[in-house]
Amino acid sequence: MRIKKIPNLVISDGKGNIYDIPELEMTGRSGFEIERVNPRDLIEIPEGSQLFELPMRKPIGFDRKSGERVVVEDGWAVAVFLAPAHTQLLLSAYEKDENAPLLPLFAYTAVGWLDGKFYAPAIRIDPDKRQDCDQFDHNLVIKNVKRKLKLHPKNRLLHHLGENCALRYLCPAARNYFLGRWEAPIPTSPGCNANCIGCISYQPDDTGIPSTQDRLTFIPTVEEIVEIAVPHLENAPNPIVSFGQGCEGEPLLVWEVIKEAIKEIRKRTKRGVINLNTNASKPEAIEQLCKAGLDSIRVSMNSAIPEIYHRYYRPNNYTFDDVLNSIKIARKFNRWVSVNYFVFPGLTDWVEEYQAMRKLIKETDISMIQWRNFNIDPDWYLELIGVDGKTEKLGIKNVMKLLKEEFPHLVYGYFNPFKIVSAEGMKI
Repeated sequence: MRIKKIPNLVISDGKGNIYDIPELEMTGRSGFEIERVNPRDLIEIPEGSQLFELPMRKPIGFDRKSGERVVVEDGWAVAVFLAPAHTQLLLSAYEKDENAPLLPLFAYTAVGWLDGKFYAPAIRIDPDKRQDCDQFDHNLVIKNVKRKLKLHPKNRLLHHLGENCALRYLCPAARNYFLGRWEAPIPTSPGCNANCIGCISYQPDDTGIPSTQDRLTFIPTVEEIVEIAVPHLENAPNPIVSFGQGCEGEPLLVWEVIKEAIKEIRKRTKRGVINLNTNASKPEAIEQLCKAGLDSIRVSMNSAIPEIYHRYYRPNNYTFDDVLNSIKIARKFNRWVSVNYFVFPGLTDWVEEYQAMRKLIKETDISMIQWRNFNIDPDWYLELIGVDGKTEKLGIKNVMKLLKEEFPHLVYGYFNPFKIVSAEGMKI
């Protein structure tokens, strides 16, 4: 149900208490610009979302009577971290104090309050419920972790997925593995060949912000991988196993291990999808993995503009052209290719970015775009990649609409698909 009135601005008192100000409309942010919110773009925040107060950042609203922009001096701004499968359309708006600390690595969506409910400018981009919070019985996860570890006490990868991912970080993919369903993570690489500004598994001490999860510390053996992957593919409903997770580096650095694991997996079962989440930095490795039986890849990128991509990823010994070549090779083998597109209102919807993405789609024939929120402090990101905010913007929803109109074969979503058909279509 769509609302017609713009919700009230919400603020925090800095002590964890949140209040609304009925006299002020909520606002949103696109890049550096503060914007009015379109009520048609608002949804009730989904279950599983989290509200954050933003320290030393003054909330901004619009006066309902005068229409003037108002900076609230007494209070902190509030943002919502949306539940999986939802894509933000506007960032939280605020005026930052000079000494404000860097924000942790989350996505900060605008939020307001109306008639007893919180609303955010967002859309549900994927109907799949695989990571909806009401799908998880955590007591059963705990029970199954203990059971699997008892069956395979020497499997280091299983210990990592159970004790670290499922129980410590409550990773939805790891919990789904221990619930015997859907997509299972297979982390493999402790190292990386990129130095991403917003890496969630490694942050240098001098950034002042922690990584949100610790990285894998070992390279699993082929046997450890197969022991996890084969039973999952054989028994789980709609099964996927995915190399390349948030708790590791770049899986292509250990592609030889992954190649042998894929071959062993496919000797034992033909069921399900073997996927690779990657930065696609090594075209020759992608080719070898496709030959071994890899079904799909998901390539992460913050931008289709090479300069912006390089400023964020800060790659070691590879370039944006290598990424494009990897995609082309995977498509040559008729593998499903998704772009894991980091959505940042004010950059993703630049006219220049839109044109660059059009060019990428034409050149590479990707199968899918996964519209995922960008977990990063907005000001820090804009400063580090050198954006001045003066370029023309189209709006996130409009970019989605325009790309779909031009490339009707493109699938939109948030998750890796269960069943691959071809570039022309997908069945779930």
